[in-house]
Amino acid sequence: MSEPTKLAAPFGVARSFSGRRWRLEMGDETLARQLQQDVMLSPVLARLLAARGVSAAEANDYLNPTLKKFLPDPSLLAEMDIAVARVQRALEQGEHIAVFGDYDVDGSVSASLLSGFFTSLGSPPRLYIPDRMREGYGPSAPAMQALHAEGASLVITVDCGASGGAAFEAAKSLGQDVVVLDHHRVETRPLTLAHVNPNQPDDHSGLTYLCAAGVVFLFMVGLNRALRENGFYTARGITEPDLRDYLDLVGLATVCDVVPLNGVNRAFVRQGLGQLSKLSRPGLAALAGVAKSAPPFSTYHLGFVFGPRINAGGRVGRSSLGADLLSTVDQLAAVEFAAQLDLHNRERQEIERLILQEAIELATTQDNAPFLLVSNDGWHAGVVGIVAGRLKERFAKPALVAGFEGGMGRGSARSIPGIDIGRIVRAAREQGLIEAGGGHAMAAGFSLMEGQLAGFRQFLHAQFSGADAAYEEAASLVIDAISSPAAAGRDLVAEIALAGPYGAGNPEPVLAFPDLRVAFADVVGAAHVKVRLVGGDGARLDAIAFRAVGTPLGEGLLKSRGRFLHAAGKLKTDDWNGESRVQLLIEDAAPAGA
Repeated sequence: MSEPTKLAAPFGVARSFSGRRWRLEMGDETLARQLQQDVMLSPVLARLLAARGVSAAEANDYLNPTLKKFLPDPSLLAEMDIAVARVQRALEQGEHIAVFGDYDVDGSVSASLLSGFFTSLGSPPRLYIPDRMREGYGPSAPAMQALHAEGASLVITVDCGASGGAAFEAAKSLGQDVVVLDHHRVETRPLTLAHVNPNQPDDHSGLTYLCAAGVVFLFMVGLNRALRENGFYTARGITEPDLRDYLDLVGLATVCDVVPLNGVNRAFVRQGLGQLSKLSRPGLAALAGVAKSAPPFSTYHLGFVFGPRINAGGRVGRSSLGADLLSTVDQLAAVEFAAQLDLHNRERQEIERLILQEAIELATTQDNAPFLLVSNDGWHAGVVGIVAGRLKERFAKPALVAGFEGGMGRGSARSIPGIDIGRIVRAAREQGLIEAGGGHAMAAGFSLMEGQLAGFRQFLHAQFSGADAAYEEAASLVIDAISSPAAAGRDLVAEIALAGPYGAGNPEPVLAFPDLRVAFADVVGAAHVKVRLVGGDGARLDAIAFRAVGTPLGEGLLKSRGRFLHAAGKLKTDDWNGESRVQLLIEDAAPAGA
């Protein structure tokens, strides 16, 4: 794929209401014409693909991602064959297997995948999700000892374990084998029987963009193949499971863990959405019920309807609730789990609202810093990650948020493209500046003592120096195309959807609508600004800016009643009270002539 160029300041917008500079994607016009002629794409779709550097030869696979085309051979991953052989032996010999997961969506999904697969083989595993507040993240020596006491001779860790340490020393002393299926970047291999992780130094598969559930699914593909080839199903009279039935879970985790929608990830999400729309999994059907959502589903539903509710158990409730919901086959139990998670999600929202207010006040005192590091006593560790994400969006720079209790702080970090926050946190841990930490390029977790805060802040200042290009990118809004209220109909929304699924690595197109009159603007709900925009031909476009009250964008929109502005955002079909209409989700706006 070629790299598109960008035109700075379209419509003269060098600084919007949000303080951002707009830049228009200048796709390859020759490529756009070729896509129209050779692949028979519409002008809109051709321009979108050209702006993403998709060639004519790649277009069909890009628009129709399938597992048949993109699923890699599981054996490409280092130590995959070792992991498959050990688990195959455990299944054949009837060993007691424990699956040790994490409390977020990716961890809950990964544990549920193995639970469902092993159960279908007649070997239901012991699921162990650590208590977030009492045990913290990842395997521990007491947990390994407890599982050994229950008879588990093999422990498979999913979405954790890459930096095991003492836990695996304890397992080894007990004669317990450990297989790690993870995706978190580490510099050294844990002392386990097998460590399957595309982000470890010894792996050269190139699959670094997978979430843990993606790694687990490839493991299931490899294990299923080995069992078939060795006559496992025939000898036991078991019907071979159809692994495509698990794609609803894999797609869910891929979106919620915000990994790039490249390669096989696009197929996971596209086919996963199709599987999810069947609502054949009791837990997801029950969750859709409490959320009052119905198919067809999109990545929005994965990331903002299902994901937050599944995460809520680990944040403010019982950590295993997410895995319990996704792995149960009992419809009544699923309804109960879903109701509990929905309640916890509402509790989480209120806790988040209170902490975010305090965090914003502290963040405004750090205007000149290249990052935000805010903390306070009593902030709930289960919501600091969400608050960090909100601060990153609002201030367009990396944000680190920690809540302290008894002198110990637990924190989360969220970054902007171009700054690997996971690497920075790992470096701080290796230098002894914090107690623990790790994560990805865009998100990380850490813990530290109160006395380490000043030294950690000083370390961060040194790490963030020289990142001017990343900050310039974060302070810009990339416009994919220009449209008008008259053209913003269902056909345009449908065309844009063809280039999905959208998410990390394949952002949803942002359209600019120049020179519109604001016919109406007012606050709706507690924090949103709703507007009605009118074009020069009289065509209208309803729009909304979520969580904009009290922000420069919200204030700018409310003060623009009767005036002209340029608006930029994403077009969506809004279904309400049986009516379907197109609505613009406003990302930014600027006064016309600014």
